[in-house]
Amino acid sequence: MAQEIEIEYKNLLTKDEFERVLYSLPFPNDAQTQTNHYFETADFTLKKNGCALRIREKNNTFTLTLKEPNDTGLLETHDTLTIQEANQWINEDYIAKKYTSMQLENKGINLDDLKYFGSLTTKRRELNYQGVLLVLDYSTYGDTSDYELELEAASEELGIKMMQDTLDKFNIKRRHTPNKIQRFFSSKLNNDSNYSVE
Repeated sequence: MAQEIEIEYKNLLTKDEFERVLYSLPFPNDAQTQTNHYFETADFTLKKNGCALRIREKNNTFTLTLKEPNDTGLLETHDTLTIQEANQWINEDYIAKKYTSMQLENKGINLDDLKYFGSLTTKRRELNYQGVLLVLDYSTYGDTSDYELELEAASEELGIKMMQDTLDKFNIKRRHTPNKIQRFFSSKLNNDSNYSVE
């Protein structure tokens, strides 16, 4: 099955902090653009199950991903979509896909109950750095934009240590950082500050 465990740490940045990290480390000059298209049910069944469902559009490829809670990090289940399938999903004409549909069915979530809520676009730069992947994101959604440092690691211990070391090195305060989907829904609905996964 197309699944992986994601162990990542996040910290929101000011524009100044973002630029300090960007220009101090050998990040690529050009950012990669990706757009997340988010789906939910009208009564937020995915959220109630601690899950999130998105299509990520990147380099003219489309990946449908269901994120679920896991003992370590998040369990991600993926299916590849054609551009036609992605457009059908965005237009709420849902096509069952092998892996994600099985996981949704196991949670009692019917494709026909899904709704498309909108998108968040990120300009992303990635750097392999001291055994972890450092990611700088500038995201826009609706009238909102933000800057974020992400760190992906092979273990929780390494991730926690490297995130703290990076924040210390650049004199950045540790900030409570909701996931992108939480920030997206908080901005869109103005009343949902507890959306728990990205």
